Amino acid sequence: MISTPTVPLSAAMVAQHIDHTLLKPEATAADVTALIAEAVRLGTYSICVSPSMLPLSIPAGTDLKVAVVCGFPSGKHHSAIKAAEAALAIEQGADEIDMVIDIGAVKAGRFEDVQADIAAVRASVPAPKVLKVIIESAALTDAEIVGACQASVAAGADFVKTSTGFHPAGGATVHAVRLMKQTVGDRAEVKASGGVRTFDDALAMIDAGATRLGVSGSAALLSGASSAEGAGGY
Repeated sequence: MISTPTVPLSAAMVAQHIDHTLLKPEATAADVTALIAEAVRLGTYSICVSPSMLPLSIPAGTDLKVAVVCGFPSGKHHSAIKAAEAALAIEQGADEIDMVIDIGAVKAGRFEDVQADIAAVRASVPAPKVLKVIIESAALTDAEIVGACQASVAAGADFVKTSTGFHPAGGATVHAVRLMKQTVGDRAEVKASGGVRTFDDALAMIDAGATRLGVSGSAALLSGASSAEGAGGY
């Protein structure tokens, strides 16, 4: 059963949890310009885009943040490449980096390597810049989720994030978000992404412990409507 927060959340409050996302390979500069305008209109916390879309022009007087993916979507890049990609994104104006870990390393139990991979990117994303670590929770067992979250915290991540939205195993679940939050406690925050399409989905993820949501169909979600549209399942 999906539960909802005990304190009612308005659309405006939920919007402040949203990274308004556009990660379609065919996205154009015009699409990103439209994304920014829609994010400002909706009042979302940030936009999340591919690194090649930088640099961007964010309207003056807005608090809109820019998140950029790294090692996306497979995570199978060398750590040095991920670190360089993150460093360039920060140099070009990114406020936050959403990196993908090597999921195969998790499956093999190589959590020291996972931690080192994250630490390499963290070194390129100095505070107060934000580092989110995508663990692809739908492809992991509960024990692997816990291990990936522990490695993320040990490496200094600010967030653990459920999914890229591109993996065939699926996206965020309430169970995964709750387990991730229980694991990281107050040492990090949790971002739910992949398949968060309705307002009820958003409320359930927030209730489970997510403080950020990756959403492409933000307008539909905030209006209370469902949306099957989005980049890679976002």
